[in-house]
Amino acid sequence: MTLPIQIWTRTAWHPAFKCGGWAFVRSGVELLGKAGGDRNTSPQRMGLAGLTASLTDLPSGPVAIDIEDRGLAQTTAKILSGANLSDAERPTEDLELWAQLITALKGRSVRFKVGALSPGGPAAFAQAWADLAMDKAKTAGPFTAAIPKPNLARVKV
Repeated sequence: MTLPIQIWTRTAWHPAFKCGGWAFVRSGVELLGKAGGDRNTSPQRMGLAGLTASLTDLPSGPVAIDIEDRGLAQTTAKILSGANLSDAERPTEDLELWAQLITALKGRSVRFKVGALSPGGPAAFAQAWADLAMDKAKTAGPFTAAIPKPNLARVKV
């Protein structure tokens, strides 16, 4: 049995400034992480941006995704299973990100976990980088950057 590629993704969003950040840590062939952010955005867009970024150049095999947004996980799982979505569940915004997400996951075994942060774990690490990304986006605008390898070396997967 092939071990799944594990992804931990987290977001941050500031309601007053309407800026947000995202970050992910991905284990599999190698430990990888990225962070990014934007101004004038929404929590949903940050969740989608982080998740789609985590799927870029994804090696083949099953995927286990630890995510904070239950709605995003449930809607994605329903779309992938071919289930009918109610009008309330059907995405109406950020359709280009939804298309990228579904295309990247189609035909894969995908398991979602809506996770809590455990101190020192990969999800807490991703959350710290998402908070940092939100602050950077607030002052510098949109960006995406790799998390440095020395920082990733501290993550206990």
